[in-house]
Amino acid sequence: MRWQRPTLSTETLISLGIAYLLLACNGGFWRSALADRAPGAADTWAFAAALLGLLAGLYFLALAPLATRRTVRPLLSLLIVAASAGAWYIDHYAVYFDRAMLRNVLATHWGEARELLNGSLVLHVLLFGLLPAALLWWPRLAERRWPRALGRRLAWAGAAAVLAVGSVIPVFADFASLMRNHREVRHLVTPGNLVAASIGTAWGRSHAPAGPRQPVGADAHLAPAWQQRQRPTLFVLVVGETARAQNFSLNGYARPTNPELARREVLNFPDATSCGTSTEVSLPCMFSPFGRRHYDEEAIRSHESLLHVLARAGFQVQWRDNQSGCKGVCEGLPQLALDHAAVEGLCPEGQCFDEVLLHGLDRVLADARGNLFIVMHQLGSHGPAYYRRYPAAFKRFSPACESDDLRLCSADEIRNAYDNSLLYTDHFLARVIDVLAARQDRFDTAMLYLSDHGESLGEGGLYLHGVPQAIAPEAQRHVPMVAWLSPAFRAGFGVDTDCLRARAAGPVSHDHLFHSVLGLLDVATRAYDASLDVFAGCRRAAVTPPKAPAPQSAL
Repeated sequence: MRWQRPTLSTETLISLGIAYLLLACNGGFWRSALADRAPGAADTWAFAAALLGLLAGLYFLALAPLATRRTVRPLLSLLIVAASAGAWYIDHYAVYFDRAMLRNVLATHWGEARELLNGSLVLHVLLFGLLPAALLWWPRLAERRWPRALGRRLAWAGAAAVLAVGSVIPVFADFASLMRNHREVRHLVTPGNLVAASIGTAWGRSHAPAGPRQPVGADAHLAPAWQQRQRPTLFVLVVGETARAQNFSLNGYARPTNPELARREVLNFPDATSCGTSTEVSLPCMFSPFGRRHYDEEAIRSHESLLHVLARAGFQVQWRDNQSGCKGVCEGLPQLALDHAAVEGLCPEGQCFDEVLLHGLDRVLADARGNLFIVMHQLGSHGPAYYRRYPAAFKRFSPACESDDLRLCSADEIRNAYDNSLLYTDHFLARVIDVLAARQDRFDTAMLYLSDHGESLGEGGLYLHGVPQAIAPEAQRHVPMVAWLSPAFRAGFGVDTDCLRARAAGPVSHDHLFHSVLGLLDVATRAYDASLDVFAGCRRAAVTPPKAPAPQSAL
């Protein structure tokens, strides 16, 4: 028997596509929206039906102006394929697709992106995306003259509006409560979340301020105390990636994830919090004077950063990167991308371990004239392929998850791989300290380490990071922060170590970075706020630096 192709109206095909999207590609949304309700209760089903009617009506109204007889199938095909991929990430990692998450996706380079592509995703998109999209092309679409087609479309749109309004009115109190207490669920409605994030991102970029960044600290200069210093300063700021404080043994974690730092005289800040839960948000924020307390994305991205202020004050600034760039923080300043440096022993499979950030540093220091401020941007513990972030010698906690699909691993295997990546970060930071200690014959040296955000390892069904700040778990906001100051630096800048250890025990955040670095390095500017300087109150009059130890190679 030969199958005959049915004939459908364009409006009917739109409705079928919407029904499929809402019922097959929104498991994460339905679970979250109905999480606090009894599964078998009549009011739960009534509320679910109301949400379905509301979303179906809104989707139809959104598609009605765009879906013509010629465009409806390509448009629905694109939405279904995109929704199937988005649904897979939501179901596997509890991802919330808002503007920040979309920016993360767009900023992800191929080395990171390929770790998020696996056979499970491909099979899911094939079965729930490409196959249903192909079925859209089977039925014939009825042809109508444009006056009749327009009248029919307006009638359907009117019915969709009635459906949307009529569905929500009977449950308006419950709906208002959901939107008030759990606004984040709107980022789970697929593909509406993808479309909204794309429009918002495009709108934001099209309205981004043109021209150079607005100056910050235009009056920046070295304070008079610098005239008493006999040697230049070498300061290294290490920006960590995806390190969460609760897995640092310096903060009381049971496993020895910081054995090398524990043997060095470091200052640990156990109560540090991040500005955001993704690199795209945190990195620009932590280098800005605005911070989370006065968070304004447009202002942050249109103004200069801490690095520009330091450069204006006379520091030679260099950004060394083993990740996805500086997100505009180092715009116009010297930067060196080392993530594909092809250094023997450090860059297997085209992606480098973090020790590559030390590659070539000898030449930089040998050629330096004056004060240096170097930023090292780690690959750190970037997931989901934690096992790719460390050499084999650091596979000490086992068995470790060695799959890019975390759902294929047990909770212990995921934690083992993640902790191994932190163990390697500990080793890398110890190497940075050793390099700085070996350069005390020429420089007053110091290091500050601070991660951009934390990570979820399956707690509460959440993986990775990027959950909206308002609902983000502590694991994604609580980050490690460690400082090392050489004896010559402490003496030259008058740092009271005992005072600072007591101060380090209190709460700090990314908001403190801008002002603390300026204060610690004695850079005078009206942009400086002493109330946000964690070193303020722990500095006294500088003394003559002690005799530096004999130099030794640490590279």
